[in-house]
Amino acid sequence: MLGRRALNRALLARQLLLERVALPAREAVQRLVGLQAQAPDPPYVGLWSRLEGFDPAELGGLLTRRAAVRATLLRGTIHLVTAEDCLALRPAVQPVLERSWAGAPWAKALRGLDLGPVLAEGRALLAAAPRTRAELAPLLAARCPDRDPAALASAVAYLVPTVQVTPRGVWGAGGRPTLTTVESWLGRPLAPAADLEDLVLRYLGAFGPASVADAQVWSGLIGLGEVVDRLRPRLVTFRDEAGRELFDLPGAPRPDPATPAPPRLVAEFDNLVLAHADRSRVIAEDDRRRIWTVNGLIPGTVLLDGFVAGTWKLTRSRGSATVRIAPFAPWQPAERAEVEREAAALLAFAAPGAAPYVDLAAPA
Repeated sequence: MLGRRALNRALLARQLLLERVALPAREAVQRLVGLQAQAPDPPYVGLWSRLEGFDPAELGGLLTRRAAVRATLLRGTIHLVTAEDCLALRPAVQPVLERSWAGAPWAKALRGLDLGPVLAEGRALLAAAPRTRAELAPLLAARCPDRDPAALASAVAYLVPTVQVTPRGVWGAGGRPTLTTVESWLGRPLAPAADLEDLVLRYLGAFGPASVADAQVWSGLIGLGEVVDRLRPRLVTFRDEAGRELFDLPGAPRPDPATPAPPRLVAEFDNLVLAHADRSRVIAEDDRRRIWTVNGLIPGTVLLDGFVAGTWKLTRSRGSATVRIAPFAPWQPAERAEVEREAAALLAFAAPGAAPYVDLAAPA
């Protein structure tokens, strides 16, 4: 049986959050099976919190050299992944995108339409030149003048394997979300078939020990129980405190539950707090409700002793930058001082040259 602290320390070890490590950014992105990237900057903060001496130019260089990309993948959300993982993961998550599209409002506007020719046209248009959805919509409307142009563009964005091209996603560069096909951007074909066994093994390496339900929440896929059953001879099994069966790689790190965990400021949208059905290994259920917003925006979180103990937000104004920290409960003076030091380090990383301020609010 693995208790909550044992699962917490295992997760932090896999996520490179027990201590900052000296690791190339590309290797870290691959080990983490990508970083959620709904906004351009969180992956940079995510690596800053994990890697010793991380330079944002290193990750920006991976994107501009097309060694890494931002693409719609796990859970139907944008992830920053290596080029190789994009080619391998996109076929695996195609059912997630198709299911997501079927439930999207735009799908109702295209009901009864044969999407095959629309997707083929959209793929050709995006392969010819990167385009925003707004630029793509009128071109598709020429084929289907009686249908909503925005809905047509959304169908292509959901169902055709695409990436967001640079400069968007490059630290400090900006740019509109502009799409092209995965194959044209990377100059290589997608994997010929989904390798779900490899997907589950990669997940366990980055987030285990974990249940089938955990793997399904992380990926957005369903029916992974059959995949895990095929992998059983290669896995070790445990139970959590509720009796749920957990799976793991035999040689994966499972540190002593008493292992110290330093304070960390974890990025917005970080998979640390999103990649399990049962998230009690890192955040209490009452606190999970505090960070889960109606519009799906996940704030930056503060870890104390390995568990989410508050949120943080960085704002800039007229040459100054402030990290505002909101604890969920009173902290000890030593804890406050440690979090303030980590916030000051974040300001030095994210807003060099700006006058830095740390605003630590009273507990909510």
